[in-house]
Amino acid sequence: MKRREFMTLLGGAAALPLAARAQQPGKLPTIGFLGSSTPSIQGQWVTAFIQRLRELGWIEGRNVAIEVRWAEARPERVAEIAAELVRLKVDIIVTLGAAVPAAKQATSIIPIVFVANDPLGTGLIASLARPGGNVTGLSLQAPDLAGKRLEVLREVVPELRRLAILTNVDYAAAVLEMEEVQAVGRTLRLELTKLEIRRGKDIIPAFESLNGRAEALYVCIDPVLNAHRISVNTLANVARLPTIAASREFVEAGSLMSYGPSLPDVFRRAAEFVDKILRGAKPAELPVQQPTKFDLVINLTTAKALGLTVPETLLARADEVIE
Repeated sequence: MKRREFMTLLGGAAALPLAARAQQPGKLPTIGFLGSSTPSIQGQWVTAFIQRLRELGWIEGRNVAIEVRWAEARPERVAEIAAELVRLKVDIIVTLGAAVPAAKQATSIIPIVFVANDPLGTGLIASLARPGGNVTGLSLQAPDLAGKRLEVLREVVPELRRLAILTNVDYAAAVLEMEEVQAVGRTLRLELTKLEIRRGKDIIPAFESLNGRAEALYVCIDPVLNAHRISVNTLANVARLPTIAASREFVEAGSLMSYGPSLPDVFRRAAEFVDKILRGAKPAELPVQQPTKFDLVINLTTAKALGLTVPETLLARADEVIE
């Protein structure tokens, strides 16, 4: 989306359908959006979020204000931005992934709407039905999807025996996903190699440590790896490793496949949580929801470059094929 179109979306006018509640005179309710990565990766999710807000009657500049901040995949920036949003006295914080714990640590009062990987397993919430405290939102079920990703990967690489798993071990949700991949991999009798990183600079050494010990690569969901997805895919394709990840952004950057929740759809639903909270609902009483739309994306150009044939049955099930 062009910058002009994006700014039009942010500032477009429409009829005022709702009155802000419990606000100081002249002060619009303010939503703070904390992006863990970059606008080039997560900007389209913000766009989907704002579009849904408009449909629900919340128009930026008319009856709601939106403060968007980007951590640029720098973990140290996440806590700084969370603290900044608290100082700005925003009324709701919307955030995702690795930024959620920082937002929760920054405030126990301001409502937080999250998009998170396994929020129950990582201790963000008390239960899915009653999350408790000031947080609620959507779970991406990342660990539960590991088996499905390995299933579709093996449809393209049926003789797969050795799998590398690339993980940011500083990201709790990614570690849980890695553990699930290992559990599924063991049932499939795969030889598993962990490639552990903490920063972008760790990616090249991780690949160098492989020494031909893998036939495919599984990338665990993580903002740091997402921000360096071009480097990851370049290294994987040079090593002739078919790669599967969670998001379509990886496939656009050269991965063989991705399978996971439709993030634009998830952020549209996050806007519905914000709408309810602005109308007076308490986060603690809003059950955490699960994704309902999942996308399988296949990069045929990468498949051909790797000398792989994607079965027609799998292509028929794909939501998007990149050629």
